[in-house]
Amino acid sequence: MNWWQALILGVVEGVTEYLPVSSTGHLILVAWLLGLDQTSQLKQATDTFTIVIQFGAILAVFLLYRRRMWQVAKGVMGRDEQGAKLAVNLFVAFLPAAVFGLLLVDVIERFLFKPWPVVGALFVGAWLMVAVGKGRRFGRGENGLGLEQITLPVAVMIGTGQCLAMWPGTSRSMITIVAALLLGLRAKAAAEFSFLLGLITLSAATGYKIVVDGQQMLQHVDVAHLTLGVVAATISAAIAVRWFVAILTRRGLAPFGWYRMVLALVWAVSVGAGWLTVQAGP
Repeated sequence: MNWWQALILGVVEGVTEYLPVSSTGHLILVAWLLGLDQTSQLKQATDTFTIVIQFGAILAVFLLYRRRMWQVAKGVMGRDEQGAKLAVNLFVAFLPAAVFGLLLVDVIERFLFKPWPVVGALFVGAWLMVAVGKGRRFGRGENGLGLEQITLPVAVMIGTGQCLAMWPGTSRSMITIVAALLLGLRAKAAAEFSFLLGLITLSAATGYKIVVDGQQMLQHVDVAHLTLGVVAATISAAIAVRWFVAILTRRGLAPFGWYRMVLALVWAVSVGAGWLTVQAGP
């Protein structure tokens, strides 16, 4: 992997990680276009690289929502009641994906990390977003619950929904935001809770991947290129998150749903023509 490939992957990761458009789908397509799937070893290293540079997206959201994170930190220390409540809600929302992720990781890689399951997840997610986006009470305006009004059962249900994002092509951001909107949160609160939950989920996934496959990745990726990817992901994620929240509060999820349909069509054509394959993990 050279520097410009690392830069492109970093930008794509940053832009798509928190948008409900499937970062997995985009990164697989871009890696294929860049020729980074030509051998199984290079593909595995690239897959690990795209997960490790999630740290950039994590850092971007941490900086953008640093006041909220400070509130959570004070809550953990017993100095902020609302922060403590949010910390508990985020923890219980994280637990389902943590448990099922460890139990099902091998099954997911064996049966779902294939072209047509990814295409199917993109299409289904697109239609779900368009349907929710057309509902007047979902995804627009300031009606609905705020972040401070999330109850423990609502947090559990959002976290349970996040488990569906383990199906490649679904989008963790999409499923958590849709679940939050359907459970009565207003758009801005739904997005913020999804982003904060992502800090925990993505941090766990990134740390796990570094421990398991980090050494193998460094045989194909220079540390300087890895750093470049992280920096690119940080900057692009910060821009994308601000833009996404503005669009979500004004126009809802539907525009992103239509975009996913175009992406799913590109995937279907690429797979149907035999141009693109997706290798399961080892």
